[in-house]
Amino acid sequence: MNYFRLWVGLSVTVALSFAVLGWYGVEIYRQSPPIPDKVITTDGTVLFTGQDIKDGQNVWQSMGGQEVGSVWGHGAYVAPDWSADYLHRQAVTMLDNWAGGDYASLSVEEQAGLKARLKQELRTNTYDPVAKTTTVSLDRAKAMEQVGAHYASLFGNDPALEELRGHYAIADNAIKSPERMAQMNAFFFWAAWACSTERPGQAISYTNNWPHEPLIDNVPTGNIVLWSIVSVIVLLAGVGALAWYFAITRNQEDGHLVPGADPLMGLKPTASMKATLKYFWVVVALMLAQVGLGIVTAHYGVEGQSFYGIPLAKWLPYAVTRTWHTQLGIFWIATAWLATGLFIAPAVSGKEPKFQRAGVNFLFVCLLVIVVGSLAGQWFGVQQKLGFVSNFWFGHQGYEYVDLGRFWQIFLLVGLFLWLGLVVRALAPAFKNPGENKHLLGMFLLSSAAIGLFYAAGLMWGRQTHLAMAEYWRWWVIHLWVEGFFEVFATVVIAFLFTRMGLLKKATATAAVMFSAIIFLSGGIIGTMHHLYFTGTPTAVLAFGSVFSALEIVPLVLIGFEAYENLTHTRGERWVRAYKWPIYFFIAVAFWNFVGAGLFGFLINPPIALYYMQGLNTTPVHGHTALFGVYGMLGIGLMLFSLKALSIEKAWRTGALSFAFWSINIGLATMVLLSLLPVGILQAIASVNEGMWYARSAEFLQTPLMANLRWMRVPGDIIFAAGIFALAWFVLGLKTGWSIDHEAATVPVEATKQGARA
Repeated sequence: MNYFRLWVGLSVTVALSFAVLGWYGVEIYRQSPPIPDKVITTDGTVLFTGQDIKDGQNVWQSMGGQEVGSVWGHGAYVAPDWSADYLHRQAVTMLDNWAGGDYASLSVEEQAGLKARLKQELRTNTYDPVAKTTTVSLDRAKAMEQVGAHYASLFGNDPALEELRGHYAIADNAIKSPERMAQMNAFFFWAAWACSTERPGQAISYTNNWPHEPLIDNVPTGNIVLWSIVSVIVLLAGVGALAWYFAITRNQEDGHLVPGADPLMGLKPTASMKATLKYFWVVVALMLAQVGLGIVTAHYGVEGQSFYGIPLAKWLPYAVTRTWHTQLGIFWIATAWLATGLFIAPAVSGKEPKFQRAGVNFLFVCLLVIVVGSLAGQWFGVQQKLGFVSNFWFGHQGYEYVDLGRFWQIFLLVGLFLWLGLVVRALAPAFKNPGENKHLLGMFLLSSAAIGLFYAAGLMWGRQTHLAMAEYWRWWVIHLWVEGFFEVFATVVIAFLFTRMGLLKKATATAAVMFSAIIFLSGGIIGTMHHLYFTGTPTAVLAFGSVFSALEIVPLVLIGFEAYENLTHTRGERWVRAYKWPIYFFIAVAFWNFVGAGLFGFLINPPIALYYMQGLNTTPVHGHTALFGVYGMLGIGLMLFSLKALSIEKAWRTGALSFAFWSINIGLATMVLLSLLPVGILQAIASVNEGMWYARSAEFLQTPLMANLRWMRVPGDIIFAAGIFALAWFVLGLKTGWSIDHEAATVPVEATKQGARA
């Protein structure tokens, strides 16, 4: 088979896509909302400086940042979006002040007049690029002072707002000094200012009129509607083209005979392969910890600062538990993947490099230090025990999914490249062997290298980098690292395992992997922009983000064929049934790829949908089903495959494993369908009718219906947690013996020899 065209297609796709993404990174830098040197009143009084805004951003980050509410729609969902909340409170306060106390009591005509005055006041851009000042009226300055007093009480210890703090899961005295509170108020003002102030020469705000705020006519622009329609058309066209391609090529493959015995039966684990076992123990431990923290974090959403009456927030506030819950998920998934790479590299090459075991053990120690050190630093940061600089380096950066301090980021990046080096040196001898496998090996190494390389994007922002640019680079890590090259790695590693077992023909698997990578990355790289619609970016981001994020969904509509093919593997030769549950988890990967990444992803991808839904519970619907459903399931499947290969001649008792598989999947679906999705849909309706501020407010979220829907997470959480504990019980049983079927017949020696020869 000629792979040259596939390699050219992949190279051109990646090069052109990054050229576009890089170009618009420059445009985002050029056109981002300016941070003035001073914010002054019309009489020349300085309210605060640009440095106060930057320091306020650091205050917000140190207390948890995007783990406590959100800004510009990115972050957690219990507390408000502070940019939308500040904007609305400022608007209402100004209207009430002008009305002499109660704007709502005025006649319709009087309200209309004040509303027009408010729109003129808030949407007019008073930034002077020469003097680098932003000017506000005395009336607006008075409203800013009143709103600032509200936030000082909320983030302080005012008994009058104790109930509201509970609704928002904000700990008492979250901000411990008046100076820090004033700085964070300055940052909140600026974030809201960017949402309402029109770009020079345009009739849209810096955030493309997000959030929806009827009081100042912040409504969807024509471009938002237009590019939403285009994205749907592109999706339909892409699905049609891929279905046509699939129809004409699916029957062109040569027949492939599955070996009569297990090709892995002759595998003798090397010292470094055995050393990966402790990685999988850590995977299980981190998984259990993540589930426990998830239970606490979800419960804070209904009981504020307590856990069934225990004032747990005094020691573990919501910002900490949510940070740890998210971070541990990334840690255990990555650990499972890295351990699998370390395991299969010597298995493929048949060679054990010198000091490979020492390298695996050293990397394991580094992993433990990173996990413990970063989690501890985040706790100290949220407790306001670190200064701005020390918090940035060792504490809590405040950016969701990349919360760990810069020192820990660098440490992790070094660890990823150390892992890559260990994998490369173990795989290197395999490239000397002839055959089709070289191209698949090349794809495996490229995707492995990308995992390390694209995490480096997390080092591209500094302590006081403009929020728009920090978001740009943050999504390089989250989208390109997780949703882009993790997707490619997932496809490659599953194909790699199946070819090693003789279930797939090498040529077929290699071509399919390379074609899939081209399809994934053609939409996935530029599709990163769909996260940036409303983060102070130019309008062109809407166009590219909407169109290419639609293309991301295209390959997922045919993912069911992958699932079916994986299922057929378990129904073939008898020896394959020993791998039933690892393969079942791979089937779950395909299912959740379609549902979580596909359906729930496209639910929020078009600009008009995200305009009303950004920052609502429709986002964790996508997050849970895509992150855990796809990459978590794959991590579990890879762990089970490796554990099986480490004890290849032992039969498993799979009752607990069967229970774990079905409970995890049913629990995940239940928590989403009974709670997260209904809450998100009702929030979206409230966002359309009243505004983003209302959809995130305690006034709406604390209604009996919404409270009951949040409690409806409990059944799904219990089922899901039971599955995780069953999985941990099974893995523990591999060590103690209760997961081993000692009465099962041993594999005949002749079958072992046949498997080794195959």
